[in-house]
Amino acid sequence: MAGGSFEVYVAKENLKFNAAHFIAYPGFRERLHGHNYQVTVRLEGDLGPDGYVIDFGLVKQATKRVCDALDEYTLLPAQSDCLRISEQGDSVEAVYEDGSRFVFPRSDVMLLPIVHTSAEELARYVAGQVRAELLAVGARPWRRLEVSVAETRGQSATYSE
Repeated sequence: MAGGSFEVYVAKENLKFNAAHFIAYPGFRERLHGHNYQVTVRLEGDLGPDGYVIDFGLVKQATKRVCDALDEYTLLPAQSDCLRISEQGDSVEAVYEDGSRFVFPRSDVMLLPIVHTSAEELARYVAGQVRAELLAVGARPWRRLEVSVAETRGQSATYSE
């Protein structure tokens, strides 16, 4: 049958990570807090001769690896527009524009190449990591990748490319 489109959607309970963060932008800083983030992935593409757009197993494994890499860290935005972040020996220091200072053990911190640790920017970051994982295992091409990161039930941000 001609026309139409196909996509796969993966939303498994184990595609999650627990992390601490705080949002900071010029003039505003949240208190340090944490979330039990949940990740979902949607891929749109052509149906292959095997009847798949992409094997669900590949998507689950790639996404799980990305979630595991973020699990149980304090997430800091390495490209922040208002935090001065520096590594000093076994510590990471983050200083906000008002002088508020956080010092963490280096082993507890994940420095991410983002400006803010918002759900939106985390969704874009996770999408890039999932893309890289899928390409590394030779997944067939797709047209659109969409990743949602939920901070809590009913509250998520989605990025698609």
